[in-house]
Amino acid sequence: MTSSPLTFHWFLPTYGDSRYIVGGGHGLAAGSASGDRPATLSYLGQIARAAEDLGFAGALTPTGAWCEDAWLTTAMLAEATERLKFLVAFRPGLLSPTLAAQMAATYQWHSGGRLLLNVVTGGEAHEQRGYGDFLDKAARYARAGEFLEVVRALWSGGPVDFRGEHVQVEGGRIPRVPDPLPPIYFGGSSQPAGPVAARHADVYLTWGEPPADVAAKLAWMASLAAAEGRSLRYGIRLHVITRDTADEAWAAADRLLAAVDPETISRVQEGLRRSESEGQRRMLDLHGGRSADLLVAPNLWAGVGLVRGGAGTALVGSHREVADRIAEYHDLGLTEFILSGYPHLEEAYWFGEGVLPLLAERGLWTHPARAAALSPAAVPFAGV
Repeated sequence: MTSSPLTFHWFLPTYGDSRYIVGGGHGLAAGSASGDRPATLSYLGQIARAAEDLGFAGALTPTGAWCEDAWLTTAMLAEATERLKFLVAFRPGLLSPTLAAQMAATYQWHSGGRLLLNVVTGGEAHEQRGYGDFLDKAARYARAGEFLEVVRALWSGGPVDFRGEHVQVEGGRIPRVPDPLPPIYFGGSSQPAGPVAARHADVYLTWGEPPADVAAKLAWMASLAAAEGRSLRYGIRLHVITRDTADEAWAAADRLLAAVDPETISRVQEGLRRSESEGQRRMLDLHGGRSADLLVAPNLWAGVGLVRGGAGTALVGSHREVADRIAEYHDLGLTEFILSGYPHLEEAYWFGEGVLPLLAERGLWTHPARAAALSPAAVPFAGV
């Protein structure tokens, strides 16, 4: 059992939001996502401010043809928040490592150190080709490793000369080193993903699989990291539907599913089956495209994955049941939880006001504002 406290991040739906599941996601076509609430800065700002007030440490912003750009959107939202960090998803290979290292440093300088980086290799060849990237999956992971090696070297002060199979840099240098260095979040369930994460990630991410599957994946990653002389932190990406009672939560889940017609499910599943992502395959295997038998573990519901790519499972139940499941994942070694729900503004409040206080009572979580207030650096003469 891990003794590390829990950290929670929320999610910014930069493709639009709704009271129902918004289609789109990894590998689906540009424009496939839609929502009743456009992803305006005003609305995303509401979500970001709510997440900050409720105690989320950061917010993940996705990347892909189906959503707005994460770097630009979050840079604009930094002015609308004070403490919230932004977990910016981006794809190595679509920009140079030197430019990415410089962008990260600039972001830290202007935001006061509020950048976290989610490196996404890209799991769908057809989407990558739309961005001008024609490497296959194994090569994309190899390039990601070279990319991160250069970025780390630049963040150490440079200059950097590097000649790899996919990345070449000569005399690479950036005007300033980011302070603090942005943690690297990295996910991947396939064999090529493991060594890259073991060498370069600070936080290894998994999508919301049943606990036994998560435990096996974490053991795999821990052994790879140990062989590199490193240790990692671990996180999980999940949706949540939490209410005062279990019946209310499951009624909300049923309402989401009732709004999805079988033709839409069939069309989305056909698109997702083209994915080269091992993580996406594992998500699809949980439900097999069928609307029945979606409860894949206690309080773990696979309904979201019927119409959305990427993270496809949700914790569903009463506040106490959801807190119990989070504590069980924590026992496996997970310390960071990246959560979302429909609509993202309201669901942030359901979780923040219903579940987080229960976890605080158990000593598993502390509101970031309170933690900062209790820090010796925040107390005059505390070190005297």
